[in-house]
Parts: sequence; C-alpha cells; structure tokens
Amino acid sequence: MLHTAESGDSEKDFPGRELLSIGQVSERTGVARSALHYYEDIGLIVSMRTAGNQRRYPRHLLRRISLISVGSKLGIPLSDIKRALAPVPMGKIPEERDWLRATEEWKKVLEARRRAIEELEDRLMGCIGCGCLSMQACSLLNPEDQLAREGVGARRLEAPADAGEQSM
Repeated sequence: MLHTAESGDSEKDFPGRELLSIGQVSERTGVARSALHYYEDIGLIVSMRTAGNQRRYPRHLLRRISLISVGSKLGIPLSDIKRALAPVPMGKIPEERDWLRATEEWKKVLEARRRAIEELEDRLMGCIGCGCLSMQACSLLNPEDQLAREGVGARRLEAPADAGEQSM
C-alpha cells in the first residue's frame, strides 16, 4: 500500500494511474534526485510513500517537473514558479482548464521578467551610449555606494521585491 507523507492517500485513490520511482522520474525529466527532494520539501511537487518509505510519483507530475526545470533554467525563482503552478492540482490528473489558469499565471511571471530584462538593457545601453565610463559620474555604478543602505547585491539592476509580488 502506498501512502503520501501528508494526506494518507493510497494507491486505491489513484486507480489506473502509474506511479514512478524517484529514479524513473529523474531519468525521464533530467532533474537530479536531490532537486526532486528539494522540490517536494518546498511544496512544488508531492510524492506518495510505499510501506518501505520509498517515494513514488504519479506520472502526471512529469509535465509539472519539466516546467519547473525549464523555469529554473531561465532563472525564474522557484517561488514564482510555485505561484504560477498553483492552479494545477498535484493529487489528480490536471484538466485542460487547470493548465489554462496556470498559463495565465506563467504569462504574468514571464511578462515581469521581460520588463526587467528590457530595463536592464536600457540602463546598460544608456551607460555605454554616454561614453563617460566614469565610476564617479555613472549612475549605474552607484557613486559613493549610496544604495548599500538598501542591502546587498545589484540594487539598481534588480526589481524591488514588492514589484514582483504585485505583478502576480
């Protein structure tokens, strides 16, 4: 009998649905086992457990895992991927309407990403275009490290945290 870690669903709750081992899922998706464990830990995917505590994944999660992998390779934060995939159920085979809702969320995530890349391109082209290349004069390089008060990292090149949340 198979059990999920949280809900107690059993194999009877998934009649006719093939369950795959973590090795099979890793082989099919190209995602490392450790990444699958992590995705499960943060709630991106779920597994069921055998009586011997081995993970088993419903086959329908392959598409979800592949989308997570592609989004991650594009640099989309896992929190955004999780939000975009929220309309897609994990405990049953998703229907077309579930994927359509998720598509709308993905569009929001990708649009925010596109805007951020275009803004970066505009800033870089402006800096290169002015020709000054002066660390004292260039606003992109943050003279006197004024933005250090806001935290670490490329403050001018990263979207504010609340802007990403508003776009979702």
